[in-house]
Amino acid sequence: MKGKYLLGALFMAMSGALIALFAYTKIVEKPSVAVSRDSSKVEVQDAKAFLTSMQMQEGQIDFTYAAEQTVHGVVHVHTKAMMGGQADNPIMEWFYGDRYSRPREVSGYGSGVIISSDGYIITNNHVVENAENVEVKLNDNRVFEAQVVARDPNTDIALLKIKAENLPYIKYGDSDQLKIGEWVLAVGNPFNLTSTVTAGIVSAKGRSFGIIEGDNPIESFIQTDAALNPGNSGGALVNTKGLLVGITSAIISQSGEYAGYSFAVPVSIVRKVVDDLKQYGTVQRARIGVNIAPVTSDEAEKQNLKEVKGVLVKSIIPDGAAEDAGLKENDVIVQFDGAPVNTMAELQVQVGKHRPGDKASVTYIRNGKETTVPVVLKNEAGNTSVVTAGMGGEVVFGAKLESLSSSDKRSLNVDYGVKVLELNAGKFKNIGMPRGYIILSINGKKVKSPSDVRQFSNNESNLKSIGGIQPDGGILNYQFGN
Repeated sequence: MKGKYLLGALFMAMSGALIALFAYTKIVEKPSVAVSRDSSKVEVQDAKAFLTSMQMQEGQIDFTYAAEQTVHGVVHVHTKAMMGGQADNPIMEWFYGDRYSRPREVSGYGSGVIISSDGYIITNNHVVENAENVEVKLNDNRVFEAQVVARDPNTDIALLKIKAENLPYIKYGDSDQLKIGEWVLAVGNPFNLTSTVTAGIVSAKGRSFGIIEGDNPIESFIQTDAALNPGNSGGALVNTKGLLVGITSAIISQSGEYAGYSFAVPVSIVRKVVDDLKQYGTVQRARIGVNIAPVTSDEAEKQNLKEVKGVLVKSIIPDGAAEDAGLKENDVIVQFDGAPVNTMAELQVQVGKHRPGDKASVTYIRNGKETTVPVVLKNEAGNTSVVTAGMGGEVVFGAKLESLSSSDKRSLNVDYGVKVLELNAGKFKNIGMPRGYIILSINGKKVKSPSDVRQFSNNESNLKSIGGIQPDGGILNYQFGN
């Protein structure tokens, strides 16, 4: 009797399941058939929107391909440097002993991106700027000593080289094609944790907020919400195809740890800088020959602009590319070489892709009329020659000079100055200036860059005084007669 009840219940359950499956099939099929037959605009748009969202969901939930393509191409960078001892201070030595005045070893760490199988690696300038020894640890735990090929403080990019072959590397992508809302991955080594991958979206492009400390900084960061922390600097920002679109560089945070905002140098800047560093040892930086400012709403109205965008020419540098091309003060640049220019950062990026001697075009608005003219870009010296390391205002009075790094400024408690890197035949060597001397002033004027030394001495023709700090931390000033 009990068996009959069980068979009956089983039969009823199977019947119910078949009926439910049939009903479900019909319910699902009905809208699909209705959409395919109904050609009304509303129904077609709804169907397309539904399909697009489904496709995006599929792409967003699986980042394994991009991670697999990139995780072995990102390295851990470990740096060591000797920080100079402080000047004699009996009080501090009484508290801390003679270790206060002795040099001490300081370690740092960051990330790097392998860009070729023969061992070229990109990292941030601020990761290696003061390093005396750089080690690179690969994802397979091999460790190599790295050579700093060259650095560019103006973009916060540095190029390293290790002696290795057949390395996995990350291919370049195209950061110009990135769209707001597109998914990206950050691959790096935060907190000395190797092979860490985080994901986020492109939150904004062309961000500039004055954190790069070079003589002529170029800032046009990709902003993402991918989590970055100390140690991620110099790591890879990649798209979902596993292609390099940026070098992770900075976060904005009260605590120094991730707080929702992170920034990367776009590969459109990185690639050109790296090519120059490999070929010339320094960046071939092109100049239009203008001083610029943002376009305000008042300026847009004055210039009869339809929109508040473009870059205002505040002044023209004599004998520069812009003067040769006929640009004038108060012109508004709206395109460079065919690319729209809405902000100062966008103009800097577009010009930064070129070298002195390159031909380009500038589209500007003057008195409501738009005009496009050809320009031949020049270097900082006002010509089209190739610039080699040590040129371009870095060698003055026979000394090779470099702007102070952020760590130098912190240790010296100053916010300006330049360091003497090398001393060759010239005025500075003749007066006994030591290597490592920090120049703070020339003829009573604060020095912020090597070009200031040249400018404030009237192109090396007038030198009355030098103020600065010796390598041991003591103050040493030079005075000269008329």
